[in-house]
Amino acid sequence: MNPRQLKTFLAIARHGNLTRAASEANIAQSSLSDQVQALEAELGTQLLLRSRQGVVLTPSGEVLKAYAEEILALNDEAKEAIRAASGAETGALTIGTLETIAAERLAPFLARFRRLHPDIVLALKIAGSDELQRRLENGSIDVAVTLDRGGTDERFVSRLLSREPLALITAANASVASPENIKDLARLPFIATETGCVYRRLFDTAFAEAGVGAPQVVTQADSIATIIRLVASGVGCGLVPSLTLGSDKRADIIELPWPGVVPTASLIMVWRRRRIQPPALSLIVSAASNDLRPLRSTDGRLQHARQCLS
Repeated sequence: MNPRQLKTFLAIARHGNLTRAASEANIAQSSLSDQVQALEAELGTQLLLRSRQGVVLTPSGEVLKAYAEEILALNDEAKEAIRAASGAETGALTIGTLETIAAERLAPFLARFRRLHPDIVLALKIAGSDELQRRLENGSIDVAVTLDRGGTDERFVSRLLSREPLALITAANASVASPENIKDLARLPFIATETGCVYRRLFDTAFAEAGVGAPQVVTQADSIATIIRLVASGVGCGLVPSLTLGSDKRADIIELPWPGVVPTASLIMVWRRRRIQPPALSLIVSAASNDLRPLRSTDGRLQHARQCLS
């Protein structure tokens, strides 16, 4: 087994389609098939099952997938460790994050980091929280900046960057009175993302920790940006992380005060646990810990929400 074969095999596992996998690997489909056949011959077992619906892994293929991810991650780790031993402050980093975090927090941070460390090549990948986890596992990103979903995985290191307040928003013309208690909120219609999304978990947790059931979700949306637009149109209220609100004021949305302790979302950085941490990764973790701090709210009165740039 060589790294090229394993990368090709993992591309097939991700796509479940030989044509798309060959395109990702930038090789002819015949060459892709040759690599798979060589792997199967070396291991003495069938790794893939082909059908009209696509390609799926056999039980042996599933076992190889887990090891292939670890082997390639260790291969990259070895290269980075050798660079670290040479004392060079160079390398490449692929950072995965949610779209709203990229727009509001990472754009200025990465610009500053790039000026201080021009020899480090940066790539930014935008994906949902589930996809970010998969990319960390298969090594296609080096580090993720995301909102904490809870749970632990010993394969990865997680660092808290900040605790971001959640913002309760409504349309400016909705005539919604400032809630005096949590029960008042529970009677309002809300817009939220689908169950399972990290943003929906924040929404449900905020009410659960306040000791009341979550209010009625009248509309489910696929992103925070969509929620904000629907709120502005008067469909319902929204509870979104403050960091997802942009810097420009708009007159069609206002922020209402949360009755009681304002719920927060944990902004975290996650990366694969390694024997020796690459210099580039160490630098960006240190910089993020210092620079990515919570945005300060202006005051406790009703504020115009800031436009979401995502």
